[in-house]
Amino acid sequence: MFRRALKSVLPAAAAVLVLLPVTAGAAAASGVAAHPAAAAATAPRHHVRTHPYFTGRVATHRVRLNVRSGPGTGYRVVGHRHTRGLVSVSCKTYGSRVHGNHVWYRLPHRRGYVSAHYVTTGRYVPWC
Repeated sequence: MFRRALKSVLPAAAAVLVLLPVTAGAAAASGVAAHPAAAAATAPRHHVRTHPYFTGRVATHRVRLNVRSGPGTGYRVVGHRHTRGLVSVSCKTYGSRVHGNHVWYRLPHRRGYVSAHYVTTGRYVPWC
C-alpha cells in the first residue's frame, strides 16, 4: 500500500518542484513581485497627474471675466479673471446661454465656472 501511494505522489511532487523555479523565475523576469511589500518597493516613485488641466486665454473686451459658482449666469460670482490673462480649465459642461454659446468651462479643483464664449483654449477640452 505504501509503495502504491509513493508511486502516485512522487511523480506529482517532482513535477511541482520542477515547475516551481520556472514560474518564480518568470515572475521575476516579468517584473511581478512575489510579495506586496516588494511590489511597493519596486514601483516608480514619480507623481502621475490624474486630471490634466488645459490653458485658455480670456478673450473679452471687458475689464474682467466673472467666475461663477455654477455653469450659468444665475449663479453667484465667486471671482474674476483679467482680460487677456491665462486661465486653467479642467473640463466643459452645458449651462445657460451666453451670446448663443451654452458651454461653460470648469476651473481646476472646483473653484468655479467661466463661459466658453469668453475663453479660447485652442485645443479640445473633455466633457465633465
